Amino acid sequence: MRRRLSLAPVSLVAVCGLVALGTISKAAEPLPSVDRWIPEEAVLSVQINEPKPILDMVLDPKVIEQVTALPAYQEAMKNPETAQVKNLVNFLEVKLGTDWKTAVHKLLDGGITFAVAPSDGFLLAVDATDARMLKTTHDVFRDIAKGEAEKAGEPERVESKEYKGVTGWTFGGDEVHGILGERFMLTNKSKAMQAALDLRADGGASLAKKPGYVAARRAVGTNSVGTAYLDLATFKQVPGFQKAMSEAENPLVVLLFSGMQETIRSSAWLGVGLDVRKDALALRAATDGKVGGSNFSRPAANKGALPNLVVPRRMAGMSLYRDLHQFYSAKDDLFPERTNGIIFFENMMGIFFTGRDLTDEVLAKVEPEIRVVVAEQAYDPAIGTPAMQLPAFAVVFEMNDPKKFGVVVEEAWQKALGLINFTRGQKAEPGLMIRTPPQDDPKTFMTVSYFSHEEEKDKKSLDVRFNFRPTLARHGKHLILSSTDQLAKDVIAALKLEDAQATRPLVGVHSMIDADAVRIASVLAANREALIRQNMVEDGNSRSEAEAHVAIILEVVKHLGQTRLIIGERGGQASARLDLWPNIPTSR
Repeated sequence: MRRRLSLAPVSLVAVCGLVALGTISKAAEPLPSVDRWIPEEAVLSVQINEPKPILDMVLDPKVIEQVTALPAYQEAMKNPETAQVKNLVNFLEVKLGTDWKTAVHKLLDGGITFAVAPSDGFLLAVDATDARMLKTTHDVFRDIAKGEAEKAGEPERVESKEYKGVTGWTFGGDEVHGILGERFMLTNKSKAMQAALDLRADGGASLAKKPGYVAARRAVGTNSVGTAYLDLATFKQVPGFQKAMSEAENPLVVLLFSGMQETIRSSAWLGVGLDVRKDALALRAATDGKVGGSNFSRPAANKGALPNLVVPRRMAGMSLYRDLHQFYSAKDDLFPERTNGIIFFENMMGIFFTGRDLTDEVLAKVEPEIRVVVAEQAYDPAIGTPAMQLPAFAVVFEMNDPKKFGVVVEEAWQKALGLINFTRGQKAEPGLMIRTPPQDDPKTFMTVSYFSHEEEKDKKSLDVRFNFRPTLARHGKHLILSSTDQLAKDVIAALKLEDAQATRPLVGVHSMIDADAVRIASVLAANREALIRQNMVEDGNSRSEAEAHVAIILEVVKHLGQTRLIIGERGGQASARLDLWPNIPTSR
């Protein structure tokens, strides 16, 4: 007995790009850009102008080989609905006279545009490079939809109507779609389709003529592979967004994201451009707003954040230009209602720094260049390995009076460790032991605290506390607060290399983040058993299901590769750039 294809797997094929729904009359002339058919009140527009480079990367034989080799993929292939999708793909290949990858290119290579109006109506437009193939694909899905509708006793569910000489279709619900020559169009509201067809027939105020949209496209490069536009002036009217922008933030959030709030508040639009270069992706963001006015995050002339530190097994690095003295001096203006967190912080700092004024006698001694580094740990076999393996982290400051201030920080550090030991002692928990190992370099000082491992029996499953060996180190003008002495040593080695190379700041940059997803995946893999147990408890999955979910997560994270985000200003305007180097094997 011949099985009928259901529409559930059809939706999956649509996601894969094999479905170009709808049919409308052919256009005799080349079609104008899609933005001329989008109403000017559109809040969001995302355009993939040249899908081919992206599709080439995603559909590379090596990528497909790795995906199909995944246990989760092979398990999914046993699912009856997945088998129907595979049969449908095979059927389409016969009908289209080509393989599915070629079909994807011919159906999508002309460009993809997605736009959203304030009324939540959206328009999706896909430009194919083969009108015949687009029509044939639609005919296949129309026949399937009709068969399903008749089977359900609702033949009227699939219908077509004329509007301004154009035939539009619906397969049920609110969706409306159609084809004009090589262009497929889909909307979730009939009025959205009518508005697009009105602009096509009569012209009028379209997105293509909107000054903010034109400026955003120009700012990120009209030749970009992909572009995005957000009408901030309209988006800022959303109550939730207004509340988030107007209320006082957590001090740490304000410190980290300083300047961005001010820029968004004064911006009418946000533009994003995507470029594809060999094995890398680059996203550039631009706005028309003024650069954030927070002095504590705006680099002085010829100043900026320093390059991130490079250490063995680095997972992530963050470099900031933040003047902590100015930031804390402005706390009453930034946070007029002093939070409990600020009060507690001030009280603790008063204890650690022996009553010194936190603004002028502590934070004023630290330069604006601040760096954070996170690294995978290499555990000492003589001590053992914790059951839960955590990465090590360190914060690196620059002192403007290292000889005097270094001693002040050391005293505060000893007090903090004493408080930790006192608190742990009250709970009958092991405390930290402190030692100061000798250093060969007279410019280097280090004090290490650690938990004794002498009484530990299971060296392969130590308590989580053995992830930590809190360390204070100084090297020249650099102050290092690290969770382990090994990372502190690696940071000192990196600083010495910087000294030899005369490292320069990134002028105009106030924030820089690097991340290595391969290292992150390695740490997750080391804690695989804990992740499986967590998945079983929180999601109620069986062990085999949890193992499959964790395997997918690890595989996805590993292939994210390298990431770098740089935020600052250029030519008096705020700018941001995100570079991604996916860890994707290619046959090229």
